[in-house]
Amino acid sequence: MEILPPARILEYSADIGALKTGRRFLSTVILAFLAGAFIAFGAEGSTMAASGLLSAPETYGLGRALAGAVFGVGLMLVLTAGGELFTGNCLIITGVLAKKTPVSKMLANWLIVYLGNFAGGLCIAWLMYVSGLFSAGGDLVGGVTLRIAEGKTALSFWPAFVQGLLCNWLVCLAVWVSFASKEIPGKLLACFFVIFLFVTSGFEHCIANMYYVPAGIFAKTNEAWAAASGLSSARLEGLNWAAFFVKNLLPVTLGNIAGGSGMVGGLYWLGLNVKE
Repeated sequence: MEILPPARILEYSADIGALKTGRRFLSTVILAFLAGAFIAFGAEGSTMAASGLLSAPETYGLGRALAGAVFGVGLMLVLTAGGELFTGNCLIITGVLAKKTPVSKMLANWLIVYLGNFAGGLCIAWLMYVSGLFSAGGDLVGGVTLRIAEGKTALSFWPAFVQGLLCNWLVCLAVWVSFASKEIPGKLLACFFVIFLFVTSGFEHCIANMYYVPAGIFAKTNEAWAAASGLSSARLEGLNWAAFFVKNLLPVTLGNIAGGSGMVGGLYWLGLNVKE
């Protein structure tokens, strides 16, 4: 099995960036929708698996670890089945720095993919709501879904930004190390533990939040799920679309860009192009 060294990974990443920005509009939209749905599948599955453990302080860490073990399936699907994921596409910066794609095309790709990812995440959140699966565990899953969403919208700007930076530092590292292998087992093994670490740590991923928070907003309309959350009426009222966009999605997205483009793509490009 051929394993690419870091310099080759950088070159490959730049080529992938040029390929992504040259893709047709409709193709990008469809692949972005799929990637958003894949990440949402990972998010809902991790909530379903860990809801009981996340509900008790003494098992909370184990719950996060279990959620981390399940969530990574979403990125695995993106990397192997195919998809356009905004957070991973922050590595397109390597193509810009290598002069293989212009900044304008990178920004256009980010916008299209971001909106497509949002559509995919929102679709799965709505389907989970109408499926009735939030009633699982005696409404526990619905209650945990609400608590997760409310906790995300209760963050202030800088903690959300920093948690977003830390998140996409790891997510883009997961994509980066997956580039080292050309075979599916190598790609999956390379990214699993990095994504496991990001989710276990509790960092903020803007695309995952396009499932988590809408799912919570939908769930709060159900009295049983709202009661199972244990949240006060004031905290439930604070979980709304405005809070989602302003208090969570904006700072987390900016942090994700800084973490992926700056701490991975940018630093590796600088580090591997230092002249003696």
